Amino acid sequence: MTETFTGNFTQQEPIPEEAIEAALSVLRHGRLHRYNTAPGELGEAALLEQEFAAQMGAKYCLAVASGGYALATALRAVGVKPGDRVLTNAFTLAPVPGSIASVGAVPVYVGVTEQLVIDLDDLETKLDQAKVLMLSHMRGHLCDMDRLMAMCDAAGVTVIEDCAHTMGASWNGVPSGRVGAVGCYSCQTYKHVNSGEGGLLITDDEEIAARAVMLSGSYMLFERHLAAPGAEVFERIKYETPNISGRMDNLRAAILRPQLRILDQQVARWNERYRVIEAGLRGTPGLTVIERPEQEVYVGSSIQVLLLDWPAEKIGEVLKRCAARGVELKWFGAAEPHGFTSRYDSWRYAPSEPMPQSDRVLAGIVDMRVPLTFSLEDCALIARIIRAEVGAVWQQAAIAV
Repeated sequence: MTETFTGNFTQQEPIPEEAIEAALSVLRHGRLHRYNTAPGELGEAALLEQEFAAQMGAKYCLAVASGGYALATALRAVGVKPGDRVLTNAFTLAPVPGSIASVGAVPVYVGVTEQLVIDLDDLETKLDQAKVLMLSHMRGHLCDMDRLMAMCDAAGVTVIEDCAHTMGASWNGVPSGRVGAVGCYSCQTYKHVNSGEGGLLITDDEEIAARAVMLSGSYMLFERHLAAPGAEVFERIKYETPNISGRMDNLRAAILRPQLRILDQQVARWNERYRVIEAGLRGTPGLTVIERPEQEVYVGSSIQVLLLDWPAEKIGEVLKRCAARGVELKWFGAAEPHGFTSRYDSWRYAPSEPMPQSDRVLAGIVDMRVPLTFSLEDCALIARIIRAEVGAVWQQAAIAV
């Protein structure tokens, strides 16, 4: 009998009861706006910032409306101006180059390796083209952060980390987001904490932090923040920093605070599931499992494999066959954008040079979400289905040859 998976790849776990109660408390008192607080009250957004800064070992934190807004705010706060060039990954999601374009800057794409991280050799040849690198830890894969920072520091390039997929990850014991000048995180439903939409920005630089707070729409209420620089820093920049409102409200902050307290155990649960799928796929003919470096502590909230040098129609056949058995795979190599997947050459507002080595890798990337609603048995079943269908298409292609 053919096995079929009947689970839902987009179903998250319920919001924890503690977070629901905290949200109800905010709804009952009605003070949802972050600066609408009763005398002596500490708002949920301010407390979230204080707690996340402490959790990450950062001096400053700002909660904002989305991860994409955090990225654009970071760019403005480090001084990126219209017309500036900003280095970024060729393998990423559309909000990353979108944030660069939103400030009037121009993305300069850097290649991707077969480990699905930024190509540091390609980066080295392009460091003289920009003063800022927006480094996307795409789908949770961390590059050699020690080598990257040595290169960027030597070239005077400021690093902004896009940690949408790496909240809870680390490299050589340093949390993702704490290596560059700024770390930006997403709290969107499919990320590692869920407030529907939301973003967090951390930094140790007082002027970057002050600019970010002002940019987010603090008016002159910055002293109500608990994880921001002192008033004297704001005095230096408050007249020259525009308000581009993108604050997080107290309702979403209330939902997030309890989730951050259990982040480590959620990471452990994701990685249990990831490892079951990884083990089930290892050794599949024609399929390459991405090996994770020893220095990396990852969060297995999604898994990627390579069908390297496969014809496009054969990859499409694998996706269709898996879908018929209930397994939803996404492909980053399609010529046309689909769902959340797209390629650097799809973003025509930022023309790019040909990147044949990266194109070869992108053409083979197959991606799958790993929700915590899946049991370990579900994950083993999913791996069996993928293995069987990849193997079947691989054998057909071999026979045809």
